[in-house]
Amino acid sequence: MLAATAVSQSATDPLSGLVLGDVPEPEARPGWSVVRVVASSLNMHDLWTLRGVGHPPERLPIILGCDAAGYDEHGNAVIVYPVIADADAGMGDETLDPNRALLSEQHNGAFAEYLTVPTRNLIPKPDWLTFDEAACLPVAWTTAYRMLFTQARITAGDRVLVQGAGGGVASAAIKLAAAAGAVVYATSRSEAKRAEAVSWGARAAVGTGERLPERVDVVIETVGEATWAHSMKCLRPGGTIVIAGATSGANPPADLNRIFYLQQRILGSTGCTRSELVAMLKMMDATGLRPVIDRTLPLAEIHKAFQLMIDGTLTGKLVVHPNPEQQ
Repeated sequence: MLAATAVSQSATDPLSGLVLGDVPEPEARPGWSVVRVVASSLNMHDLWTLRGVGHPPERLPIILGCDAAGYDEHGNAVIVYPVIADADAGMGDETLDPNRALLSEQHNGAFAEYLTVPTRNLIPKPDWLTFDEAACLPVAWTTAYRMLFTQARITAGDRVLVQGAGGGVASAAIKLAAAAGAVVYATSRSEAKRAEAVSWGARAAVGTGERLPERVDVVIETVGEATWAHSMKCLRPGGTIVIAGATSGANPPADLNRIFYLQQRILGSTGCTRSELVAMLKMMDATGLRPVIDRTLPLAEIHKAFQLMIDGTLTGKLVVHPNPEQQ
């Protein structure tokens, strides 16, 4: 089968370690299922793996791709919950299992025609979602959902700032927060992406680092060093910053005096639980929310897909079709 495999890592030339070629089809073991992948989608996590961030080189080679929607061996349309873990080991929360692994970390991922996952990781795909839409949800959308509703516990009327409008998590956070009745602000260096953010439900979108009309209750932060000082200044006393990424750098000045004096909360967030993915699907059904898809590409053009992400030209998700002839 055709697959995109990370064989080496480079911080300066990540695509040099990405190989597209034929590999053996996977075989299911007891308690696992084989999924024919109809659609996957690109995440920053895939790029970090190629750059050698958070992925030990001894785990190479490995097939990339964290998101998948397709058919199980019985012909059922499914969405793949991407966290392979034991909920009991995480006190009921898979994301807290010390041995948890996102698809493509310890197990081959979804940039392939077939993959295997534990059978419990298969969730029925609702008829109202296309395969392309479903493939956008497992990582980016559920990350945003957990940040907003599990960690920050937003309610209608809350003021929410989403840094870096345009990315998969950011676009999901804007849509989800607006659908929940929050007043959403967004930032981006791109005028086009700011306009998109408003079309998704943001009350206003400003340039990166620019002043907001008011202080906010919650900041959704995935950018890191480039926006951290702005996030701190925009947060009201007693407010909350939820962090699920640091694409521009992981070590900004902490500004501890501000944090303790204004009693602000800084919360980390990683992935989601299976039950949170199911709950998010119910919310999407009730509200009509759908993911933002920038474009689709065949797996044969995976290098082009990664280059678009590196260039920062994507707005929303890029969907990958492992076998366009079998859509």
